[in-house]
This record gives sequence, structure tokens and C-alpha cells, in this order.
Amino acid sequence: MDLESQTPGSLSWRLSSHPITLLTFLAFRVSSLLVYLFGMLFTTSLVMIFIITILLLAADFYYLKNIAGRRLVGLRWWNEVDPNTGDSHWVFESSEPGTKVINATDSRFFWLAIYAQPLLWILLAIVALLSFKFIWLPLVVIALVLTVTNSLAFSRCDKFSQASSIAGGALGSGNIAGSIATNMVGRFFR
Repeated sequence: MDLESQTPGSLSWRLSSHPITLLTFLAFRVSSLLVYLFGMLFTTSLVMIFIITILLLAADFYYLKNIAGRRLVGLRWWNEVDPNTGDSHWVFESSEPGTKVINATDSRFFWLAIYAQPLLWILLAIVALLSFKFIWLPLVVIALVLTVTNSLAFSRCDKFSQASSIAGGALGSGNIAGSIATNMVGRFFR
């Protein structure tokens, strides 16, 4: 099948605007699962599998949060702590409407991978429980915390982005009005 016959948004990495970012993102998403599932074929050391899986999960978390989310769907999030009060709040950032065109293929891969991985880790947690392999539960819990955090944060970031663009459009296309609308709507999602 040639590139012209594929529709935008189909699951083909060749249609991506950022194929290296997409493939790296997918490699990190899959690698931690593969090491967890098939690590015992290559080594008998549970500690080695645990460490490698944790390192891959951490790399995936960082890459998704700081690079892939921004390049593939124009979204980014972080947590800030107020030094005076010690209160923390999440900050969401999206690309300005009209400045970045989100590729349908990139978006589809991104959202599919971001929601599928926590579901797979939940399935692996159930398997570990049912097979009485409780030694693997701490690793699965860490994986769930990292993947669910990114899933929730990017979901909220996407909602913030949609609400900001709706509010900005309602108040006019002027930069000041759009900025005020973005700030007002952004406070609801903190």
C-alpha cells in the first residue's frame, strides 16, 4: 500500500509529521512491557529485570511528558510548588491555536498508546495476583502510578486546551482577549 492511498489518521508511522519522535515514544511504551514479560527468558535475576523495567518506565515517563506530548499533540504539563505555602498545582500548556497543526496520525498513535499502556499494566497486575506472584506487584504498582499519572495529566491538559480555544474564540481573536480567556479557563483546571 503506497503512502498516497492511506488516509490521514490511519495507524501508519509513515504518515507522521515527527516519525522519529513517534517511533521513540512507541519504543519506550513497548520496551518496559517487553522486559517485564520476557526478561526471565534472558536472565534469572529478578533484580535486574526490576531495575531495567524501572529505568525504561522512567525514561518513558520523561520522554512522554517533556518531548513526545509537545511534539506529537502540542500538549505539555508539569507540577509547580508554591514556595511560600507549599501547595502544589498542575500547570497545563498547549500550543497556540493556529500555530501548530496536529497530525491526525500522530494524535491517534499518541492517545491510543497513552490509554492502552495503563490497561495492559492493570491486566498484568491481575495476572500477578491470580498466579500468586506477589513479588512482581511493587513493579506493576510503580508502572501503574507512572502511566496513569501521564494519562490523567494529558487528558486534563487536552480538556484545558479545548476549553481555552473555545473561550478564546468566544471573546474574539485579539491576543489580549485570547490570553485573558486562556488564563481564566486555565484556573478552573488547577
